[in-house]
Amino acid sequence: MGLKPLNDRVIVQRKEGEEKTAGGIYIPDSAKEKPQNGIVVAAGPECKTVKEGDIVLFAKYAGSEFSMDDDDLIIMHEDDILGVFA
Repeated sequence: MGLKPLNDRVIVQRKEGEEKTAGGIYIPDSAKEKPQNGIVVAAGPECKTVKEGDIVLFAKYAGSEFSMDDDDLIIMHEDDILGVFA
């Protein structure tokens, strides 16, 4: 990755949303809700609770979204992360 987060910031790649419902109905992109979980792709030097590769749950309006190398990413403070999946 060409971007290194500073301080307590974390870069997360959001997981893909559901393509269809349990009943088999396809969901159009305009109706999909963005998932609130993803994988940590980079963590700043002051991060104490998360590391690269962790799957995390984060607040709905956490961080700032950006694109890099055709990936949609979010950069946020470590405090915006609500939990780490075990």
